[in-house]
Amino acid sequence: MLATHPEVGTAGEPWLLLPFLYTRRRRGVYAEYAHRTVYRGIEEFCDGLPGGTSDYMREIREMALHLYRARAGESARFFVDKTPRYHVIASEIVKLFPDGRFIFLWRSPLAVISSLIETWGKGRWNIYHYEFDLYDGLSSLIEARELAGTHGCSLQFRDVVDKTSGAMARVFRYLGLEFDADRTSGFAGVQLPGGMWDPTGTRLYQELSQAPRERWKTTLASPLRKWWCRRYLRWIGKDRLAVMGYDLDQLLSDLAAIPTRYRTLFSDMFRMLLGPAIRTFEPWIMRDKFSRLTQGERLYLMR
Repeated sequence: MLATHPEVGTAGEPWLLLPFLYTRRRRGVYAEYAHRTVYRGIEEFCDGLPGGTSDYMREIREMALHLYRARAGESARFFVDKTPRYHVIASEIVKLFPDGRFIFLWRSPLAVISSLIETWGKGRWNIYHYEFDLYDGLSSLIEARELAGTHGCSLQFRDVVDKTSGAMARVFRYLGLEFDADRTSGFAGVQLPGGMWDPTGTRLYQELSQAPRERWKTTLASPLRKWWCRRYLRWIGKDRLAVMGYDLDQLLSDLAAIPTRYRTLFSDMFRMLLGPAIRTFEPWIMRDKFSRLTQGERLYLMR
């Protein structure tokens, strides 16, 4: 919807800032080049710069702005970089772009879990793949929202899909851009080249629809899924949910109110037991190594 405005450029999911900002994180990357050694080298290099790490971060900002400008075109005032795992560097992004605009789009945690199951699990329990996003990611987003303060803009998904809420008009005002109602129906015509984006919305809907708001009630009807969601909601807690615009007691009540269904019970039980082993041993790393071995490549340690 933002990209329907001629002064807004965007791409599917750039993922541009993650590798550069992770150069200043000691943990979280396994690579053939030994990431922890890279971290030490860059920190020592920054120590010798006139402005220290501030000089290094300034150059990352200038590089990003240059690339955003090149991708957006000269007529654009804004480039929208919407990348899922920016949650983990959200606070750094707020600090990196003091003149930036930061839009926090919050969705009910129950709907988020349902969407992950339906979109990437084809209805099967797969949340062990996304616990990094649901726990560390959410905590980081809350911290970034509080850091942004009045410089940020928050809205709820439920309001975005409701044409009468005025949510998108408020976002356009926040950006200082002209808004007209056609922008809430023309988003399906925005072309995002490449495959780095989630096509679910534009594939299923050609205009705003409130149908996704209720789909979670079917997806999360299993007793084990409801149990897991109760624990997760309580972990988030009242205060953080309030920042997102949601109420803990209301969400727990909504979850308890849906009829329990047992169709996925045994599959859920198996997958919930399997999840800790998958998180611990990360079989996709071994799969990648095996694939490379079968292609005649030499294998090296990942550090």
